[in-house]
Amino acid sequence: MSIKADSRHLYLQVIDKLKMDIENGKYQAKEKLPSEFLLSKQLGVSRATLREALRILEEENIVVRRHGVGTFVNPKPIFSSGIEQLRSVTYMIEESGKVAGSQYLSTEVYQPTTEEINSFAPVKINEIVKIERVRTANGEPVVFCIDKLPSGIIPIELLHKEDSLFKLIETYSHKRVAYAVTYIEPISYHNRIYNILNCSSDQAMLLLRQMHYTSNDEPVLYSANYFRSDIFSFHVLRKRM
Repeated sequence: MSIKADSRHLYLQVIDKLKMDIENGKYQAKEKLPSEFLLSKQLGVSRATLREALRILEEENIVVRRHGVGTFVNPKPIFSSGIEQLRSVTYMIEESGKVAGSQYLSTEVYQPTTEEINSFAPVKINEIVKIERVRTANGEPVVFCIDKLPSGIIPIELLHKEDSLFKLIETYSHKRVAYAVTYIEPISYHNRIYNILNCSSDQAMLLLRQMHYTSNDEPVLYSANYFRSDIFSFHVLRKRM
């Protein structure tokens, strides 16, 4: 079917047509698109025009191109939020209409390193509780979490009874997490984490490293959360000064 029906650049028409086909379900999430030869023939455009359209669609995270394999439709994230909004992983999952759950991998108590002592300063810590969990949405693994907090803030035996560390900290230590300093990092393939989250080796993942503080600037929780990019997306509201 030719798309040469208006005066706009052909690659823009191709972009709109492919977006419409994806939206209407002609091409499903994770489905491979027809080859460039076949797709350009179906659309009535050159392969150069098609490649330019696919390049832009990939920049918009609508498709992903795998060298030597083909072009695939990226699934739409089930949760999208401004990164400036501090929300627990539990809240994010439940807000999307899914049931939040946890699979506990390990809990470890150990003496902190010099770096960890400095990161929790001015609070003096003698022991660190390290928790590794997989957060699930409707039973599907979506986030790998490494959480560290000073020993004694929450009873360790209650970790398996409540998914939200925010709630446990507030309930048992009467300390409310008010803000976090966050560092955002894209990560490359990590064998263990990618296997735990059922990710393909070429799938993107987003790491959020966060130190959480009370309103009195007391550090109470460090988290390293690995988010599947096909499930979560984040944006930042930037204002001109």
